Parts: sequence; structure tokens; C-alpha cells
Amino acid sequence: MSLQSFEEKRQRITETFCRRLAAEPGLHQAEIKLSWSNWGFGMEPLEASARRLERNGIRWIELHGNHYGKDLGYRPKEVLGILGRHGIEVSGICGMFSRENDLSSPSGLVRQAAIDYIRRQLELCREVNGSYLLVVPGAVGRPAPYDVSEFGRSVETLRLVADEFVAAGVRGAVEPIRSAEVSLVHTFEDVRRYLDAVGSPGIQHINGDIYHMQVEEANVAETIGGAGDRLINLHLADSNRCALGEGSMDVDAILMALYTIGYADGPRFATAEPLGPGGDPYPAMFGQPDPAALDELVRKTAICWREREAHIKTAAPAAVGA
Repeated sequence: MSLQSFEEKRQRITETFCRRLAAEPGLHQAEIKLSWSNWGFGMEPLEASARRLERNGIRWIELHGNHYGKDLGYRPKEVLGILGRHGIEVSGICGMFSRENDLSSPSGLVRQAAIDYIRRQLELCREVNGSYLLVVPGAVGRPAPYDVSEFGRSVETLRLVADEFVAAGVRGAVEPIRSAEVSLVHTFEDVRRYLDAVGSPGIQHINGDIYHMQVEEANVAETIGGAGDRLINLHLADSNRCALGEGSMDVDAILMALYTIGYADGPRFATAEPLGPGGDPYPAMFGQPDPAALDELVRKTAICWREREAHIKTAAPAAVGA
């Protein structure tokens, strides 16, 4: 019986991974940097979140981009002190783009709010030593388009602040999101067109999300394998948007694809963001946390990721011989 299409793709990814592992024995000791996006922890104090991540051996955190105004959000010195006590560093900042700061809005006031918001997050990212800022071209939670000019407005607005990414030493990473949540830029190919249209060295990278990719891409792992150096952060959640290992996501294929593009090198991160099912996840950022549930969420995800990462390397010689 012939293989199904997804099986053929997985086989090709496995073979590519195995060849790379054989050619670079040092990859057996390498690890992809596992981070956690903390805005899903809601209103929990950063100290409590840092303790949880430390207990589970997670050494990186993607901070909620919560500088919504000059008097709001994290204080960088305080953040560095808290994280330093727990051996944690900042991977980057998760930019939060809603109707109030929508880069594609027909309202000039809203687009200016988006520009001002980005500037504040760039300052935060630089001061806490983060390496990237996640950007969404349109508002999350608004799947219906305003009009046919959204893409152009978003590009034009982001260009106005693009050089400031370079000045801050922060990489702009654009995230494609499923069409049930946003009105534009849903796939990696959409992001490439968007990045080319912006045309700035400060906005050159992709922030993937495997939950969105399972809907919008033909094959999650194959898309990762074709992303090359542009992919610098990958949000993780299982097929049900819960902890890894609780759904049907092919974690092994995703890990192998990441290794085929050299993802263990440099400041590139796999960042857990299991937000649960639903249309608009943003209300979670201001929710009251359930510490026991969050503890279990982090524990399960960390164990699954590390066990599967070890497994693909152990199983590789057998796969080569198959």
C-alpha cells in the first residue's frame, strides 16, 4: 500500500534530519531553546511565573508586551532582577495587537496608537535584553476585513517605525494567524509577501505558531523546513491549543524540521503558548490565573518537548537504516 501524502512528507523530513544528524554529531548534545509566552498566565505576578518556569527547567521567557502607556507595564530593572534570581532570560516580547492599536486600521488615530505601542515595546525589549518583537499586521479577534486596502495600510504604517527596530537591535518577527482570528496574513507565504512589501532590514523574520499552521498550511513540519533563517520563534501548542502531548500534533516531525534548518543555533526559540480553544484568546491576558492548572500546563509541555527531542535523536540511526 502506498504512503499517504502526509506520510511521504514526514518520511522526507525524517531522512533529511537523519542525514544532518549523521553529518553533525554535535547535534546529539544540542538543544532547541525552550521558552514560554507568559501573557497566557494572565494577571499572575512575574515572580510566580518565574518560579514555575524555573521548577520545570525553562530558561527563557517571552514577555507580554504590556507597555500600553507610559505608566503601564513591566519595569525593566525589576524584571531583570526577578528573572535573574531564577536563572531566566528574555527571549523576546510578544506584541499584542487589537482594534485599539491595529496597524491596518482605516483610522489614523488607531494606526498612530500602533506606532506608539511598537516604540514602547522596542524600548522594553532593548532594556530587558530581548532579541525580537512579535508583530501582527492586523487586529487579533477581528477576522472580518475593513476593506481591500488593509494590507497596504499595515505595510505603510509599519514602515514608519521599521528603522527603529534596527536602532534598538531588535528583530521584527511577523506572525501569521489563522483566518478565524485575523483578517490578513494567515500563512508563511503571506508573511513573506508582507516582509518584502515592508522592505526593511529591521522587519525580516517570521514568528510561526503551530496551532495556526495546522489550519492554514498544507503541512506544519514541511512549512517549517522551508522557512530557513527567517523563522526565529515558533509558538507551541497541541492541536487542541492545550499542553503538548494532549492532542494530535506531530511533535517529532516539528522537531526534526527545526533541526534541519539549524534551529538550535543562535537566538531562535520554541515558545510554548497553549491558550486553550476559542476564537479570540486576548481576554486571557487579563484573566485571574489558576496556579495549579498553570503548573500542570507547563509541566506537561516541558516534559513532552524534551522527551520527544531526545527520542528523535535516539531513533535516528534506525530511521536511516529503514
